[in-house]
Amino acid sequence: MARRRTFDREQIVFHQGDSADELHLITKGRFALRVVSPLGRSAMLVVRRPGETFGEFALLLPPGARRTVTAAALEPGETLAIRRDAFSDLAEEHPELKDVLLALLAERLRYSDERIVAGHFLDSDARVRWALLQLLPVYGGEADVVVPLTQDNLAELSGTARGTVNRVLRDEQDRGTVLLERGRDNA
Repeated sequence: MARRRTFDREQIVFHQGDSADELHLITKGRFALRVVSPLGRSAMLVVRRPGETFGEFALLLPPGARRTVTAAALEPGETLAIRRDAFSDLAEEHPELKDVLLALLAERLRYSDERIVAGHFLDSDARVRWALLQLLPVYGGEADVVVPLTQDNLAELSGTARGTVNRVLRDEQDRGTVLLERGRDNA
């Protein structure tokens, strides 16, 4: 029922405002979800990894609903895409799928709450560190994790300026928690 889709680095999966009609299960690569303000500023909300999904609201919204985020591949990637009607047919045969979807949406709500709290109560330096901590499990979660995002990406994810990210990364490098290499940041 799912359709395999492949994406090149920086390729858009769907744009904010597109028709919301399918969920994507990531089988390879990492994908960023972003919103763009009416003034054209972009904010990265989250990075998803293999085994995770994005676009799940499409399964619940009525036909004609629109995407609220833009999804793009951060590296070469692959998803299994399932359309709303196919999921509905499958859920009729296997009602327990609705429980899985409900648990997934509860996790999304929990993350959104954490992000709101971080935005309200953490200063910009702490938001950069919070964003790095959010990325650890996405890129491995063990020692010597390589986070191949740019400082601009980290600024977008933490809601700060690139200069703030640069300063925090240098402070963390001085503490021995981050190793910066030309062309990539390692956490």
